[in-house]
Amino acid sequence: MAVRLCQHICKCCCIQWDLAVERYCGSSGDDWGFYDRNRSGGSAGMEPLSLQVLVVVTGSFLGFQWLFHRGSPWVSQQLCKGFLRLSPTNRTEWNSRAVSTLHALVVGLFCLYIYIFDESIQKDPVWGDATLVKLNVAITSGYLISDLLLMFTSWESIGEKYFVIHHFAALYAYYYVLSQGILPYFANFRLLSEFSTPFVNQRWFFHMLGYHKLSKLSLANGVAMAFTFFLVRIAVIPGYYSHMYSVFGTDDFYKLPLGGRSAWVISSVSLDIMNIMWMRRIIRGCLKVLHSAWSRKAGTEIETRKTD
Repeated sequence: MAVRLCQHICKCCCIQWDLAVERYCGSSGDDWGFYDRNRSGGSAGMEPLSLQVLVVVTGSFLGFQWLFHRGSPWVSQQLCKGFLRLSPTNRTEWNSRAVSTLHALVVGLFCLYIYIFDESIQKDPVWGDATLVKLNVAITSGYLISDLLLMFTSWESIGEKYFVIHHFAALYAYYYVLSQGILPYFANFRLLSEFSTPFVNQRWFFHMLGYHKLSKLSLANGVAMAFTFFLVRIAVIPGYYSHMYSVFGTDDFYKLPLGGRSAWVISSVSLDIMNIMWMRRIIRGCLKVLHSAWSRKAGTEIETRKTD
């Protein structure tokens, strides 16, 4: 009931927008619609994004730019005195990670809501009603473009070639979701990976604030980071590709444009290769820290016994 109400509100807003466009531009509102309009199959070419999608992407981009340049510095100074002691380079990365954490929480929670309550994309993962998914993907696309701009302008501080590849691969796939409303289930499923991002960023925050890597908070966050990263990025791989395989060869699959199919497969494989590489680094780091903590505890116990 909740998701149907949200979809009804979104579509009503879109209808009102379409009427306004038709009144002032003399064209059909469907040509500008934010909601899915192609149900019989995608075109072979690259379709332009609707005006409403561009508005959401642009608004998201500007919002995250403001958070980086104004919002995060002000909040960080109020809540964390250690922020003022950071070097300019570290402040840049701090603000970038703060914005990343906020984006991950907003998009991740919205994604989970869609995954649980949106029955349309469960029943039809290829051509289901993509209204809510497109809204979430548009927000994410604005963030990715904002983050790319920040990396290119502050490469020495936050530039990372793997993140550039990650962002472009994601944007390539999201273009087809936003322009044609295809593969809403799979697009939404990929966004579940955002739940691991806050723990990754928090690890860096603790390090910058001088927390010892063997402190209880750092250890707890490290374990949570490894577990969450594995759960939402690695453990889901078999199920994701099994679901993908079940779609191959169906009528719905052949209705997809060639570019959409390529974007789906190439971006999925590229992102998962990087996830596996990052998971390997996380596991190695986590095991190293846990081993150090165990050795430290064992050494303390031995010293205590000697003292006794």
